[in-house]
Amino acid sequence: MRKRKYINKAKMRQRMIVTAFSLTVIFSILIIRLSYIMIVKRADYAGKAEEQWTSELKIDAKRGRILDRYGNELAVSANVYRIDFDLKSLSAYLKRPLKSIPIKEIDHMKSVGIPVPTGDGGLKTDDIAPVIAKVLDMDVSEIEKKLPSGADAGYVTVARKIEKDVADKIKEFNINGVVVSPDTKRYYPNNNFLSQALGSTDSDGKGLTGLELQYNSYLSGIPGMKIAELDKNNRDLPYTSSQYTSSINGKDVTTTIDENIQNIAENIAKRCYENNKAKAVSILIMDPKTGEVLAMVNKPDFDPNNPRDGAEKFDGKDNNEKIQKMWRNRLVNDTFEPGSIFKVITAISGLENNIVNKDTQFVDNGSISIGGITVKDAEQQNRLQNLLQIIQNSSNVGFVELGKMIGKEKLCESIDKFGFGKVSGIDLPGEAPGIVKPVNKVSIADLATISFGQTNTLNSVQYMAAFDAIANGGTLIQPHIMKEVTHNDENNVNIVDEVFKPKTSIVASPEKTAELRTYLEGVVTGGSGTGTFIEGYHIGGKTGTAEKVVDGKYGEGKYISSFVGMAPSSDPKVTIMITVDEPRNGEYYAAQVAVPYAKSLFTDIFNYLNSKFSDENSKKITKDVVIPEVRNMKVADAKKILKDARLDCNIDGDGEKVVNMTPYPGSSVKEDSKITLYTSSDATYNNDVVMPNVRGYSKEDATYLLKSIGIVSTFDGNGAVSEQDIDQGEVISKGTTVKLTLSSDYKD
Repeated sequence: MRKRKYINKAKMRQRMIVTAFSLTVIFSILIIRLSYIMIVKRADYAGKAEEQWTSELKIDAKRGRILDRYGNELAVSANVYRIDFDLKSLSAYLKRPLKSIPIKEIDHMKSVGIPVPTGDGGLKTDDIAPVIAKVLDMDVSEIEKKLPSGADAGYVTVARKIEKDVADKIKEFNINGVVVSPDTKRYYPNNNFLSQALGSTDSDGKGLTGLELQYNSYLSGIPGMKIAELDKNNRDLPYTSSQYTSSINGKDVTTTIDENIQNIAENIAKRCYENNKAKAVSILIMDPKTGEVLAMVNKPDFDPNNPRDGAEKFDGKDNNEKIQKMWRNRLVNDTFEPGSIFKVITAISGLENNIVNKDTQFVDNGSISIGGITVKDAEQQNRLQNLLQIIQNSSNVGFVELGKMIGKEKLCESIDKFGFGKVSGIDLPGEAPGIVKPVNKVSIADLATISFGQTNTLNSVQYMAAFDAIANGGTLIQPHIMKEVTHNDENNVNIVDEVFKPKTSIVASPEKTAELRTYLEGVVTGGSGTGTFIEGYHIGGKTGTAEKVVDGKYGEGKYISSFVGMAPSSDPKVTIMITVDEPRNGEYYAAQVAVPYAKSLFTDIFNYLNSKFSDENSKKITKDVVIPEVRNMKVADAKKILKDARLDCNIDGDGEKVVNMTPYPGSSVKEDSKITLYTSSDATYNNDVVMPNVRGYSKEDATYLLKSIGIVSTFDGNGAVSEQDIDQGEVISKGTTVKLTLSSDYKD
């Protein structure tokens, strides 16, 4: 009989319970872990998964243009290309064994010079690097550093801003993982033109300096993105659509710059810089009624297309410091003691406070001691002078006396009102506010030196904003170089996004500024600015020669020479400033180193404006013409002479000869004015003429003009005409003698 095996049911039940409990624990742990992965770590793992089967490429936006006021391109972004390595795709491409590569692709690799794997080891980086480096004209080592090693992922930039022919050669290789995509390259069509004001961009197209930096948020646009799904070999899946977000191009910035006026200023600044062997020359041209900058030039300059070249011309302890100095816009970023051009501000303070007028007399003995210092004139004066004369002669002593009369409280109040000691607000980066002594720290000696342009410092744009207020009748206007920001919508309709609206404040009266402008015209017709005189035009100006502060003290033989001017002085439409830093050609007074170039500048501006706006009198700067003598001439001859003088005429009568005319010969009228010629046979011949204004004329020109209308001239002195003993506009008989006083070149 077979023995029956005993089963311990209690033990079996116990084992089942342990097993069930163990399985429950294991499944609970798995569920908790799975829940942690699916819920808590979902975003992390989803991101990693997406990273493995998708590829992202940033698409840069096209940078907006910078334009002059008439739409001429000053900075543009050209269409070029970039090369990037998709490291995952490229790694897979390199690791492919020979047997996995289609015959057709092998033939293509051979035809374009790509090595073909010889076995199952795939390609090596040193196989492919020379091929790519040769086309991109780069060192092989640079390419090898960027090629994938191990499990690299993501994109690495190889080359930017390459031309289409190079990009096409790279595309021809058909290497999976070598990505050719659109790129933009900043291009400045006029090279060094307006360089410090325009600024430049870095390799990523972001603004570094100038307008490129100031308006970078408008210009840069919004980049796009391409996201593609990949297969196991990191190739784009053929039946999926890439997610593509288009980039939004940057907006255009239209400036207040007039390309033609800028070009005029560039050429004159270059001549001034070279002829004076100066350390630097700057020119600023503005519209005084709007605060708009029409031209802004600094020499030496640089080419924004190659913004790091040429730094050797600048001082600095290393190349980086030299580059920073090269990029500086000296008109905005640098401050200096202005010298005698500041006398304009002292004069308007005296006039506005009703302390001086045209009859106020100043004793000038050539020097004055005050507050422990001695102030001297640039040249000996030794005479009693009125307000016009101390401005014409740039008398330091006269302005010390005027400063005392004004007092430090009122003078400092005027200085503050005209915007000194604070930024002007021009829309360019890095403006320096200058240093103005607070009124409670102004000593007697400080009051004296401040009055004629020492002690306080300012920048050129800041000064020109104040000078423009004198020109426009008393309104301080925020200077600016941006006119408007625009873009084209999807229908190619131009949309204006922003218009510059300058801040303004009233700082002087129309009456007092008009009076001061007549004195400034006197500087050009009979003072230190006579070298700027242009026959027929009314120009007001002021010269200034200031000792330059170097390391906290006045540098021996180092000067900053300046000229500021406006035209026409009765109703200025343009203002200019020329600054010559450290002229080193033997002369340093502004009358010698700055004024001659101001004359060239005004001449070219007048010619340009009068030709461009020939039908718009509001924008022309019309020349005055002295009416020639045509009486006792045949009508045909008289009409020809008037036409040659740019005058028109009406004929009154039917006689053969001109017996009278209105206005009389010698009268000053605007070009294209009409002169009435009387030809009645029974009229008597008129012998009257009008005394013209010949202040500012050379001796030869004055003699020729006066002789042509029957006036006899005598002269006293040398140089240009500064005084005439018969006033302009006085009616006199032909044959009258006028005495003209000549003055030689002034120092200031």
